[in-house]
Amino acid sequence: MKVSVPFDVHALDELLEKQGVDVVLATTKHNVQHLLGGYRYFFFANADATGISRYLPAVGLIRNRPDDAFYIGAGNEDWGTEGDRIWVQDIQNVSWTSIQTAQVAAQALLTRGLGAATIGVEKSFIPADALDTLRDLLPDARFVEIHPVLETMRAVKTPLELALVSEASVKIIESMKSAFALAQPGMSKLELQELFRFEQTRRGMYFEYALVTIGGGSMNRAPTDAIWESGRSLSFDSGGQYMGYIGDLSRMGIDTDPSPRQVSLLSQVETVQQEARTMIGAGKRGAEIYTHALDVISKLPDGDKMKFVAHGMGLITHEAPRLTGSGPVPYPGTHAQDPLQAGMVLSIESWFEDHDSGFIKLEDTLIVTDDGWSAPGDDARGWNRTGGSGS
Repeated sequence: MKVSVPFDVHALDELLEKQGVDVVLATTKHNVQHLLGGYRYFFFANADATGISRYLPAVGLIRNRPDDAFYIGAGNEDWGTEGDRIWVQDIQNVSWTSIQTAQVAAQALLTRGLGAATIGVEKSFIPADALDTLRDLLPDARFVEIHPVLETMRAVKTPLELALVSEASVKIIESMKSAFALAQPGMSKLELQELFRFEQTRRGMYFEYALVTIGGGSMNRAPTDAIWESGRSLSFDSGGQYMGYIGDLSRMGIDTDPSPRQVSLLSQVETVQQEARTMIGAGKRGAEIYTHALDVISKLPDGDKMKFVAHGMGLITHEAPRLTGSGPVPYPGTHAQDPLQAGMVLSIESWFEDHDSGFIKLEDTLIVTDDGWSAPGDDARGWNRTGGSGS
């Protein structure tokens, strides 16, 4: 029976053949969700631990044999798979431990004549007891790292995934605007974060974090009991999730008229944000975003103090395309010289850490298109007045 696979199975097969990999065994929730076309089991959506072990879903994909794919879920996962249309035909919801998942996966591969296959696993994520079990039950198999292949597959999003990223971005900005409207001087960073959390969750989002910075001095972005004072800048920065997909944006608020210095700094940030967009589009190299942005920054009045980063995102906050090897999250700039492709999602962010004016930042989610980009949630870019103090 031919199945309808929700990703480019031919591209995956080509990547696997190039790497000499026969089987993908994906076990992270983000890769499982991508490979299953958006499905994530609600019962363990935000947690892994259960009983004496952990939830460990697994998708098995055999090169050039999509009909032989299999999925292993938890012992109660019929609740999820019966309600979702999953393209994989062999679904085994039987596992309550990571070892059980490995045992079922090994048997599935043996049944398919793949006991001596080269098997790609996610070495940074698969539990040691699961990998030990696979090696014990498949002594003739070879286990290799599959993370780069799966990340390459996730880099270009499907239309469904792009719709979820877009909705996440819009909901984050809506949440920020509502939280700014409720924020009052005298509130702690913890209270400000709680305002934002409530606004996100009531819009159906999963609240992961809010980076809150208040005024000058400390640039610590953690939720603490530090008090926001009148006239000080307020920065909200969030990578909230909607159905597993992330929008990553940052906006500014204040309860008074911003000072001339604050106006100038945010204006310089906006200049860089808009200029960086001119380098985004299918066929353009990711490195061009940095080259142009850094050139623009060098000509700004306070450019020597500005920070800038661009990174891929989607199911996690930093994923392919990886455009720099010198960003705040360290990894190689593997894709800097590669052409961008329509359907990739980027986060572009520029900011100042100014002792007097505060943490002044804008961050935007941008979707690469054939003729440029789209920017969901692209408003509230100036100084948002807080606490009903006017606009």
